[in-house]
Amino acid sequence: MTTNNAPEAMPLKSTLVWLLLSVLVIVVDMITKQTAEALLEYANPVFVLPVLDFTLLYNKGAAFSFLADESGWQRWFFTTVSIGVSIMLVIWLKRLPRTAVLLPLALTLILGGAIGNLIDRILFGHVIDFISVHWENAYFPAFNIADSAITLGAILMGVDVIRDIFKGEK
Repeated sequence: MTTNNAPEAMPLKSTLVWLLLSVLVIVVDMITKQTAEALLEYANPVFVLPVLDFTLLYNKGAAFSFLADESGWQRWFFTTVSIGVSIMLVIWLKRLPRTAVLLPLALTLILGGAIGNLIDRILFGHVIDFISVHWENAYFPAFNIADSAITLGAILMGVDVIRDIFKGEK
């Protein structure tokens, strides 16, 4: 009779793997923002494609510059909200089944993006944006890699919800 005392292998989709992916999002976000700071002149667009410019801008508010014109209290309000949301996302990730993929990926992207923008808000008092998408003279608000990760995460979360709805009907 043999006894196998070897520790069980860590599941591939452990919380740590998801958190490392969040760290990757944060690192890419910080590198691209600092590159934009070093190479771009504030509010001076650099042509990339007919629908894309790189334009260094600072956002003291939230999405779409919400509350950007306030007196400064919004910095700490959004900092507090970001910290709370980040803690909630880590707890949620930890509680998900190890077999789940889509929802943890969504939460991971949202977490990485939230922390990327949180770091800017704490260090600089504003979020660094540099991606400017437009059609002729109609401009979408400038954004960054963190915002892109949050948006993609939200879309994946929606897909996960829709998938669960259809699974329930079968």
